[in-house]
Amino acid sequence: MDLRTEIREILSSRRARIAPEQAGLPAYGGNRRVKGLRREEVALLAGVSVDYYVRMERGSLAGASDGVLDALASALQLDEAERDHLFHLARQSRAPSGPRRRRPAVTVRSTLQQVLDAISDAPAWIGNGRYDVLAMNQLARALYSPVLADPRRPANTARFVYLNPEAARDFFVDYDQVAGAAAAKLRMEAGRNPHDEELISLVGELSTCSELFRQRWASQDVRLHRSGRKRVHHPIVGQLDLDVESLELPAEPGLHLNVYTAPAGTPTADNVALLASWAATQQTLATEFEAHNG
Repeated sequence: MDLRTEIREILSSRRARIAPEQAGLPAYGGNRRVKGLRREEVALLAGVSVDYYVRMERGSLAGASDGVLDALASALQLDEAERDHLFHLARQSRAPSGPRRRRPAVTVRSTLQQVLDAISDAPAWIGNGRYDVLAMNQLARALYSPVLADPRRPANTARFVYLNPEAARDFFVDYDQVAGAAAAKLRMEAGRNPHDEELISLVGELSTCSELFRQRWASQDVRLHRSGRKRVHHPIVGQLDLDVESLELPAEPGLHLNVYTAPAGTPTADNVALLASWAATQQTLATEFEAHNG
């Protein structure tokens, strides 16, 4: 994940998707040699010299001010996630270069686990930008039982999606959408933490083992962690159409609390209650087994 390559690819790919008429520019001649805008057209729209824009597209954002980056984001019609990604890349360009760094193992504070356990009627879990599952409540463990079948810990939902595609397609109703979002959020994380050794290793593993991931990664798409809808087919209770809230934890930078709910009185709410009963039964059986064999 070379920083200059990241910058070059995001700028050139976004330039290529905008037709002159979309940018309010006349399209002189019917035989344009480039797809989308020319470099000089982006420079015009951003209010910078052509030479300056060419240097930026070659991977040099170190000297770009926030005003220039804002103008460039507007010229390229970047959405919120793409704009944030551009600013992350620029900040990394300004920072002193350093070696890959291994982040210390992330452990969730006991009080956060207490918060998760206090959420008894909804699956809830805490994860990071690499899609590591770091802590869960009992209902989330029951919901994500197919993901947790992989013995590696922490469990990783991106690895499940791309390296166990048959099980993932059975579990996620909207598998293609989930796969695209996973790659886009990993690329967003790469812009924030390009020297994160665990992230580099994960992207390398997925790229080596999954053609679909290579395709999605090459698209340069980025996405923020946001609320939304997730539809899963659980092997015990059937389909669940869940509303997802992904909340940043200010005291734990980089971690998100994810809570899955459903409106009262809906089939999904009934199935979540059924899942909770099944999970409690499994917990009771495990406790009785441990007591019997203790």
